[in-house]
Amino acid sequence: MTNNFNSNNLKTIAYRDIIDLSHTIHPNIPIWPGDPAPEFETVSQIEKNGYFLRKFSMGEHSGTHINAPNSFDPAGASVDSYAPQSLVLPGIAIDIREQSLANPDYSLTIDDILNWEHKHKFIEPGNLVLLYTGWQAKWEDERAFFNPGEGGVCHFPGFGKAATQFLLEERSIAGIGTDTHGVDPGQDESFAVNKLVLEQQRIVLENLANLHLLPAANFTLAIGILPLLGGSGSPVSVLAFVA
Repeated sequence: MTNNFNSNNLKTIAYRDIIDLSHTIHPNIPIWPGDPAPEFETVSQIEKNGYFLRKFSMGEHSGTHINAPNSFDPAGASVDSYAPQSLVLPGIAIDIREQSLANPDYSLTIDDILNWEHKHKFIEPGNLVLLYTGWQAKWEDERAFFNPGEGGVCHFPGFGKAATQFLLEERSIAGIGTDTHGVDPGQDESFAVNKLVLEQQRIVLENLANLHLLPAANFTLAIGILPLLGGSGSPVSVLAFVA
């Protein structure tokens, strides 16, 4: 199948499959400590009002979501400022499940990136780099997902700062994403990787799902944001069009 997205120049996405990379939202999803849990309230019923309607509330950084620069910088752009053209882009996936199983604090290295390129292909500018840690399998168990240790510090894998700088400066990537609750390793409470990417208004996606269904490359991502005015981020629907 072929789907066309038109701008000044015709751009085509050729795909054989579409994979949903988003978790379903419900009241019991893992929530970052201190963030509000999702809440749903029925406000209209078919039997009484002729139609069914609920209202819901949740944090801007809960579920599968995107972070915006103003998450960490008061002068940074908000989520509603992302141009639609920046939300449809090619992606690659780096599998570090083996490393993460051996060390839950593992962070992606430059060597991991170079080894991936040797095995697959050079990472071209404009790609979104997804990190498949295997943490998505822990989604239904909040304690296992955050893996807190002494002092409540979380232990889950993420992007290393040097590797992220390499991807930004040497490969000119469009952004990063992962299947954990943070692109930073859990024990890094400075959010260094988040800040590094967002200060350039690139993409940061967290809590992705179904990364096991993706190939290492040759897919296009479409990120559906909620354009919340002034928002520090928003829940997103992320679709992968696999060629």
